[in-house]
Amino acid sequence: MDLGLRDAAAVVVGGGRGMGLATARCLAEDGARVAVVGRTQALLDDAATDLADRGSPDALGLVADTSDPDQVQRVFDELSARWSGGLNILINAVGPGSVGTFDDLTDDQWRAAFDDGVMGMVHCVRSALPLLRKAQWARIVNFSAHSTQRQSVILPAYTAAKAALTSVSKNLSLMLAKDEIMVNVVSPGSVASEALVDWAASVGVDGTDPYALMSAIDEHFGHPAHLPRAGLPDEMGPVVAFLASRRNSYMTGANVNVDGGSDFI
Repeated sequence: MDLGLRDAAAVVVGGGRGMGLATARCLAEDGARVAVVGRTQALLDDAATDLADRGSPDALGLVADTSDPDQVQRVFDELSARWSGGLNILINAVGPGSVGTFDDLTDDQWRAAFDDGVMGMVHCVRSALPLLRKAQWARIVNFSAHSTQRQSVILPAYTAAKAALTSVSKNLSLMLAKDEIMVNVVSPGSVASEALVDWAASVGVDGTDPYALMSAIDEHFGHPAHLPRAGLPDEMGPVVAFLASRRNSYMTGANVNVDGGSDFI
């Protein structure tokens, strides 16, 4: 399906690896100009090269710590000078890394979870809005998490930050409806991200095997999917690309579960 993305301008925050990179690749393969933003220049350079090879004109990687609003503003100032037609797509795929039970988490870990999981998105949307409003059409897609609907005792800060991101996204969808800027959320389930694969290794499981990974998740967390395996980052990309595209012409304010099957919540 042609998503109508040729020459569209897109930013994927957290696009250097994992689900963010998988999404950026889908946009690139449809001909979008894609900038990936993250903290590690080497990862971003590799991603930009990969995106260019997949068909993205003017692919680039830009370094920023999204918890710092000045760094974020610098990135979007650079893109404003580079892409005069505005910005069509903003995707926020950064996840907070705070793991631990309520008893174990420190105040600094709670703050870091909200800085990375909520305020980073707030900073990016705030800086991107003038460019999104300038474009002929625009979409925002934010990554939440299915753990906001199925809790885990080792992820209270992560889940709280993602729940806040979901709430802010819903509010943005209402605020920006008058501009016809659509804002949606995707909530991945058990996807074989780098962090989840590393966790599996820590309990003696090969996390690169999606069936073994799902068995471990069932054993340790009691959160199996209907499908007998974990998801793969590449399976997130097409869903997000659709939500970010012109083909999505009437969906806004939605929270889309991509989780291998779960209760309807």
